[in-house]
Amino acid sequence: MKIIKTDVNDLIVIEPNVFGDHRGWFSESYNHEMFKQNKIYITFIQDNHSFSAQKGVLRGLHFQNHPKAQTKLVRCTRGRIWDVAVDLRKSSSTYLKWFGIEITAENHKMLLVPKGFAHGFITLEDNCEVQYKVDNVYDKSSDRSIKYNDPEIGIAWPKIELVLSDKDKNAPLLRDSDVNFI
Repeated sequence: MKIIKTDVNDLIVIEPNVFGDHRGWFSESYNHEMFKQNKIYITFIQDNHSFSAQKGVLRGLHFQNHPKAQTKLVRCTRGRIWDVAVDLRKSSSTYLKWFGIEITAENHKMLLVPKGFAHGFITLEDNCEVQYKVDNVYDKSSDRSIKYNDPEIGIAWPKIELVLSDKDKNAPLLRDSDVNFI
């Protein structure tokens, strides 16, 4: 398992080892001991799985406010996505910096998104499945969104016709949100 630090504080790309032969392949998508060896101390308690039927489905930017904030380990198990995380921790030297990466079923990459970040992705083809582990359960009262195209953040999303939920269409700008990360 390869741990790659990004230029955003505490945001990590993980490339698992993939072993293949004529039958297919095998990979460990999560190994608690390997995480501990790399000083990543997280206890995941829930797995989530989403399916997007169309290219251009944009989900995000989502997060849960403190004290129900979540760390996420995100991977794409079918198709291709452009995955994005934004540092919303006001005391961080990378506050409002975003990072994007293409994650595919073929490249097996994963993004470890810490507490204090907003997360979102856009599907780059039809029939995408995204799975992610979280270290806190879903809490409706803490669930928040920020507008995916907030100019204060300035994410360079792929130029694709978007398919958005009402929640994401109507998400507030950062300046109008009640994000509470320090």
